[in-house]
Amino acid sequence: MTVPHGPRGDIRLDGITKSFGETHALAGISIAARPGTFLVLLGPSGCGKSTLLRVVAGLEAPTSGRLLLEGRDVTGLPPAARGIAMVFQSYALFPHLSVAENIVFGLRARHVAAAERQARLAAAAEMLGLTKLLGRRPSQLSGGQQQRVALARAVVAEAPICLMDEPLSNLDAKLRAEMRREIRALQQRLGITMVYVTHDQAEAMSMADQVVLMRDGRVEQDATPAELYARPASVFAASFIGTPPMSLLRLVPGAQGAEVAGAPGIAVAPASAAGQVLGLRPEEVTPTDGPGLSARVQAAEFLGAETVLSVAVGDGAEVMQLRVPGHYALSSGAPLRLKLPPAVHLFDPTSGRRLPDPVTA
Repeated sequence: MTVPHGPRGDIRLDGITKSFGETHALAGISIAARPGTFLVLLGPSGCGKSTLLRVVAGLEAPTSGRLLLEGRDVTGLPPAARGIAMVFQSYALFPHLSVAENIVFGLRARHVAAAERQARLAAAAEMLGLTKLLGRRPSQLSGGQQQRVALARAVVAEAPICLMDEPLSNLDAKLRAEMRREIRALQQRLGITMVYVTHDQAEAMSMADQVVLMRDGRVEQDATPAELYARPASVFAASFIGTPPMSLLRLVPGAQGAEVAGAPGIAVAPASAAGQVLGLRPEEVTPTDGPGLSARVQAAEFLGAETVLSVAVGDGAEVMQLRVPGHYALSSGAPLRLKLPPAVHLFDPTSGRRLPDPVTA
């Protein structure tokens, strides 16, 4: 057996590609997760995130590239030789086995001594609140309880790396929120490296230390949740992250600087920004009684603590959203003026990539 010679829980992917015939599912993925990091693979359906997780798990062989776990090149090793645990979307529980038998199934298959199995089972069951449920079958458990059994099975493996493939997608919204907190707390308590696949940006932003946003088999942006939100690297990242997402407006030349297309007379960016795309987070824009960008309300969505307004700017060529506190009662077609912040999110209209911050001096 090869002894790991890198940091415990360290993950490195170097130029990973995966093709299925003429379909390229992964195209040169190079990322790294530090030990003890909660890394989320985020993106829409078909972006390659689950395929990448399966490559890390050893369930799919990469077409090219290298995978290093704890300093070992495990690219050609089977799953059992990689020293990882995995939680599947379907939970993968054996219906004819009890909760206790499901949890220790992997330990029994690896011929772990009975006393050690019982000690690990007791610790995991207590940690996840399953002690009173150990004699039940999966069919006698709720969805959340089944998810905890799947987590306990990963915990007893005592692996430094745990992979999770959309584990909460079968749960209702309230239970998903509870399980997000539980999984994050569990990962921090155990100090393990966790790689978590999801298409839900709320899961990614609330749980992750590191988010790898994927698109069409490539890494769109690799950053912390805060950086991903504050400085999206592309139009795709800007429109995928945020609820509502960033509004994207075309800029055209104006008398005093760059103006929003269809809304002449109000410069919103330096003249050099004409022809580019301006990004605005909904909370950065505020209604004003003074001078501002003219707009008309298209829809108002009251959410309790806030109202999300969808507005058509100027002659209606551009549409944007803004978030205002409380109940902001405006009917469709109502006019208003908007105060915009300095232009800090500018994107190239052709490549979609973020441009350097404009010079305002």
